[in-house]
Amino acid sequence: MSTIAIGADDAALELKNLIKRHLESLHYEVVDYSNDARQDLPIYPDIAWSLANAISDGKFARGILVCGTGIGMAIVANKVPGIRAAQCHDTYSAERARKSNNAQVMTLGARVVGPELAKSIVNAWLASEFEGGGSTEKVEKIGFYEQTAQNACR
Repeated sequence: MSTIAIGADDAALELKNLIKRHLESLHYEVVDYSNDARQDLPIYPDIAWSLANAISDGKFARGILVCGTGIGMAIVANKVPGIRAAQCHDTYSAERARKSNNAQVMTLGARVVGPELAKSIVNAWLASEFEGGGSTEKVEKIGFYEQTAQNACR
């Protein structure tokens, strides 16, 4: 059984729970980085940072982050070295996020996609694998720029 990390802020708990149940119905183990008690919920940067670091550290291969738009979660997750997070609001972008960009994290906007579309997007992302080929050089270049930026900050 594969394990998927998931996290959401207070704007997206309902959609996150639907996705979590969907993943479990597909026999994935789900580790949840959010807290469903709204008053105790960490803010989205903390959730995205924790989940992305867990993936970067090798605890999980993939993660899904959900907030109002998916934008904030993607911005934060992409600050973690080695993480490629992609905001996906349709099945084509979810598929390409994996096949072309080798994105380990997908972000969704609860105010942008409905429940059935969200499940379809998740399915497309899970069914896709990095194709390599012409995309390999591009993904490696992203890593090069990331390393260059890290070295410049030292």
